[in-house]
Amino acid sequence: MTTGFSSGSCRFADYFVICGLDTESGLEPDELSALCQYIEATKFRDGARGNLANEGENFEQSPLRRTFKSKVLAHFPENVEWNPFDQDAVGMLCMPKGLSFRTQADSLEPQFHSFIITREDGSRTYGFALTFFEEVTSKQICSAMQTLYHMHNAEQYDILHTPTSPKGLEDHRHQHSQPRPVLHAAPAISRLQRFNSYDISRDTLYVSKCICLITPMAFPQACRKVLQQLHQAVTSPLPPPLPLESYIYNILYEVPMPPSGRSLKFSGVYGPVVCQRPSTCELPLFDFAISEMFHLLGVENVLQLFTCALLEMQILLYSQHYQRLMTVAESITALMFPYQWQHVYVPILPASLLHFLDAPVPYLMGLHSNGQDDRTKLELPQEANLCFVDIDNHFIELPEELPQFPNKLEFIQEISEVLMSFGVSPEGNIHSNDSQAKYRFRSVDMVSDKRNGNLASPLNSYLLRENETIARLQALVKRTGVSLEKLEVREDASSNKDARFQCDEEELKMHQANIQVREVFANRFTQMFADYEVFVIQPNQDKESWFTNRDQMQNFDKASFLSDQPEPYLPFLSRFLETQMFASFIDSKILCHDDEEKEHTLRVFDSRVDKIRMLNVRTPTLRTSMYQKCTNIEEAEKLIEMRVTKIDHTALHPHLLDMKIGQGRYERGFFPRLQSDVLSTGPTSNKWTKRSAPAQWRRRDRQKQHAEHLYLDNDQREKYIQEARNLGTTIRQPKLSNLSPSVIAQTNWKFVEGLLKECRNKTKRMLVEKMGREAVELGHGEVSITGVEENTLIASLCDLLERIWSHGLQVKQGKSALWSHLLHYLESKEKKNVTPGTLGPPAGFIHDTERRKSDGGGSAMAPLKVSLIQDMRHIQNISEIKTDVGKARAWVRLSMEKKLLSRHLKQLLSDHELTKKLYKRYAFLRCDDEKEQFLYHLLSFNAVDYFCFTNVFTTIMIPYHVVVVSSKKLGGSMFTANPWVCVSGELAETGVLQVPRNTLEITFECQNLGKLTTVQMGHDNSGLYAKWLVESVMVRNEITGHTYKFPCGRWLGKGVDDGSLERILVGELMTPSTENDERMCRTPPMQQSPGMMRRFVTISPNSKPKLNTGQIQEGVGEAINGIVKHFHKPEKERGSLTLLLCGEYGLVWALEQVFQHGFKSPRLFKNVFIWDFLEKSQVYFEGAEQREVIPDENWQTRVRHFCRFMRAINNTSRNIGKDGKFQMLVCLGARDHLLHHWIALLADCPVTTQMYEDTALIKDRSLVNSLIRVLQTLQEFNITLEASLVKGVGI
Repeated sequence: MTTGFSSGSCRFADYFVICGLDTESGLEPDELSALCQYIEATKFRDGARGNLANEGENFEQSPLRRTFKSKVLAHFPENVEWNPFDQDAVGMLCMPKGLSFRTQADSLEPQFHSFIITREDGSRTYGFALTFFEEVTSKQICSAMQTLYHMHNAEQYDILHTPTSPKGLEDHRHQHSQPRPVLHAAPAISRLQRFNSYDISRDTLYVSKCICLITPMAFPQACRKVLQQLHQAVTSPLPPPLPLESYIYNILYEVPMPPSGRSLKFSGVYGPVVCQRPSTCELPLFDFAISEMFHLLGVENVLQLFTCALLEMQILLYSQHYQRLMTVAESITALMFPYQWQHVYVPILPASLLHFLDAPVPYLMGLHSNGQDDRTKLELPQEANLCFVDIDNHFIELPEELPQFPNKLEFIQEISEVLMSFGVSPEGNIHSNDSQAKYRFRSVDMVSDKRNGNLASPLNSYLLRENETIARLQALVKRTGVSLEKLEVREDASSNKDARFQCDEEELKMHQANIQVREVFANRFTQMFADYEVFVIQPNQDKESWFTNRDQMQNFDKASFLSDQPEPYLPFLSRFLETQMFASFIDSKILCHDDEEKEHTLRVFDSRVDKIRMLNVRTPTLRTSMYQKCTNIEEAEKLIEMRVTKIDHTALHPHLLDMKIGQGRYERGFFPRLQSDVLSTGPTSNKWTKRSAPAQWRRRDRQKQHAEHLYLDNDQREKYIQEARNLGTTIRQPKLSNLSPSVIAQTNWKFVEGLLKECRNKTKRMLVEKMGREAVELGHGEVSITGVEENTLIASLCDLLERIWSHGLQVKQGKSALWSHLLHYLESKEKKNVTPGTLGPPAGFIHDTERRKSDGGGSAMAPLKVSLIQDMRHIQNISEIKTDVGKARAWVRLSMEKKLLSRHLKQLLSDHELTKKLYKRYAFLRCDDEKEQFLYHLLSFNAVDYFCFTNVFTTIMIPYHVVVVSSKKLGGSMFTANPWVCVSGELAETGVLQVPRNTLEITFECQNLGKLTTVQMGHDNSGLYAKWLVESVMVRNEITGHTYKFPCGRWLGKGVDDGSLERILVGELMTPSTENDERMCRTPPMQQSPGMMRRFVTISPNSKPKLNTGQIQEGVGEAINGIVKHFHKPEKERGSLTLLLCGEYGLVWALEQVFQHGFKSPRLFKNVFIWDFLEKSQVYFEGAEQREVIPDENWQTRVRHFCRFMRAINNTSRNIGKDGKFQMLVCLGARDHLLHHWIALLADCPVTTQMYEDTALIKDRSLVNSLIRVLQTLQEFNITLEASLVKGVGI
């Protein structure tokens, strides 16, 4: 059927454009590229620069290699309402390098490329351009070129014969600017002739011209055919059947957009063109050859690039072919389905916009290389977070610490199978530097060989013989049990061309390869996020208020989602959930309650997820890392084949137009000047073009179409989501127009505002997470953050700092802008303080002489100095950190742990001279108000405790300083024995360290112990006076400055206190506080609620407090509660269990109160200890067993356990004293879930009646029963004790 349009439908193409040389205005140097080279040159100005104006007009290059201004010579129609013509952008992207000239000696092959224009509102228009060379007929232009050559040759001749020009300068220039032919040596004339070969009498001059289609949707294959046939019509010896105007008129006004799910056929000059569009239940339209990207880069590289894109890194593609840049950019973003790239997207960055690489936001940009530059010549402003892809050389540079994509090996295996079935090697083609960017599938000539029986398996085929990937794959295959023998290499269709298909088989193959690869990628996300809907947090207010508070709202329960995921997925997923693309995806999910409202991608994704959930009826909470291959490839392929077999619509054929006689003639080899009167307006008679439909409706309709296929929502929703979530900046693409300083300044201003906003949101998010967690430890609310997540947030803060520090850099040095600034600062301070004989940080610091009050808690330990430079030195001394980016990240983590990040950065930026030297005026760091606000946001981190340095660098060596605080009063000075300590932390312990008796302090270095938990201390009981009263032990980590206090307040010595020679002390972190040196607080915060416990805090350890039974019960309840909460946290988040057992108000203390209540003290001056009571009970039980007074079996078992533990503890070689033994018994009883049995035994024991008063808690039946019930709750937990608590007891 031949089709017109339905009234709302869209046309296939909006504009036809011709760009090229405007003979009227003659040769103008391309100012934009020139400006760009000028900027390049001034960047490295050392005072001794040559003539900068010349540099700017790129006169060093021979005239044939220079760029000249191209103009849009004509475009038809003049304008369409729904897509206003953007002359600057189209001109810049059709010929991004401007005009180029050639002679008959050069290659004159036409080149095709596509480009994209992104508008303010994020909607896109595609352009498809064919650039070819035409002979220059204008005598003026030819003679102008000849004149330029005379000037150039004379100038070069001068340079060669002027010895005064310093050679060093020439080298310098050569190094830094784009390499241009620079002449050094003597045999001048011959070389000049070789370079500059244009002679008006001998050579023909050619100039580039470009024809281009601007379309609302991307059909690159169809557009390429249309343009190539138009060009062919001009160059072929016979004139085309109709004037060119007829064909152009046809494509502009008579060919409709194919409706969704349909195919369309229309006529080019020489043959039919077929295009087809997927329906609304298929993957969105995508018509570039994805397999070309794999061919250029190889599967491994593509997957790494894909991971970078998903994590919103900065991505820079680099190639000398514009079409390759576009293919890779479009393919990578298409494979992200259902997610959409939310940031700056410029697949072809015109030379004049190079300053845009300075953008401190995530971007995906393509940069054209001239084929001679090597990567080191590229001056990129920031590389800390950059993924650099050199497409032509099959090479990719990745940012540090890039997590692996889940199931990476199996995924590579599945993609490789698909590619190999199309004859594309999974390694890619390493030598893909053919000048022609057009890519053909490799035909597989093995089919006939298969019949001869020579092909045991495709692994022996030539495709795979030298292939490293295959070796890797085979190893993997053996593990996963897939057989590669089954892998079919597709039979080559050329031998039996299938007449059914209306498009050529090359194109069909491309569609098949596309859909197969895309289905494999889409399947990964449907598998990984099959249960995502369960975790979406629906807002409980109306849409309006939801939009206004969007920034503060959490829209996805990340912690619960991550806790369901297999461990290996976490590094990737925890970062991916933080991206803007994920947030926007969830936002659009919240906005669309019913299927009608859903945008296309979401609808397709949700239907796939539903299908998966029907197929595997697995419990949503049990996630496995089992790899599930894609199953719906065939079905997707069938839909395409059906459309191509039976064409749904055929457009009107081109026909003669109402042209004046003599119009439409053409001269061979020249693209004619088209008749604007016939092309500027479409047909009036055709019912579908009546312009009665107002433009806004058409635009709405166009938006709808985009929503189906170009990932855009309708107006309002797009606006809302953008406004609501404007985290970075709204700039999706630089304005492709005049580059006045004011435009550049305005762009940079937007960046500065965006960075500040991002900083505000990040700090807020991190604080809310962290505070949320600490509130949980205080017993409020639910836990919300995991270790993985905290790490992710800190890593993204480091990325943000790198982006801020690289914004507006004068000259880039090293990969990390922040570390480079720190090094400059260090250098300048060292220069100022070159005074001989001073050690340590110089005195000339701003804040350095200020000490942090109370870091060490009182006079026991002199506080650490606050020194930015000292912290840098610590990082420089860590041999494990090799790169600048790594050092900057470690320094940020250390500063956050020390709560000095804001202060250090303020100090760094207070050196205004240095900042001025390093940064341009518009840089973020030179905008004073924003900088102040930024530092203020960072200051808020001081409200919470981070261990982001200690917990990450677990293997480094750290110096620790230990001070034993002994009591001054009771004969401390006469003490004669030799003391020792042993420090334990969450990661390791030190072993026994001797402490010098006279100073009682030591500094030692050992591998990171983690957060400190216990100190064992004691002495060897030697000498005359071996009695020692110790108040506490202080231990400080000399890098992070964390100081732990281990209170003791007891004697160590035979015959005093409980006769103990060693004690186990449990410590807690001191928080620096200015009001009161002695006030202590701990991290994690105290497990107690502040109620009743505070009442007996003030009592010194020696006088025992008298608590009533109610308080004691509450104490036991709190202690048990603390342990229960501990086990309900995710494993990575648990604090120290030792603290809950043996620390202040821990379980041991609580049970001590139970046994001390109503305990009879026999007479003055003699202390009786709980252990004495337990030993007497043990004697009674053992006697009872021998007398065989056994109430029942149970009783006997309990008694045996009790006596066995008592004996083991009494027989230990350690001198831990009676209270130490009681502590050990409680810990072992808790570990083996025996405490409640023992309490029951002791309550019934006759010894109790003798040693306790009648009012004692242990004699009150009901109180004992409730105590037993409380202790029973510990049974469900698996309690692991720290080694130091049970050392020397073999149970």
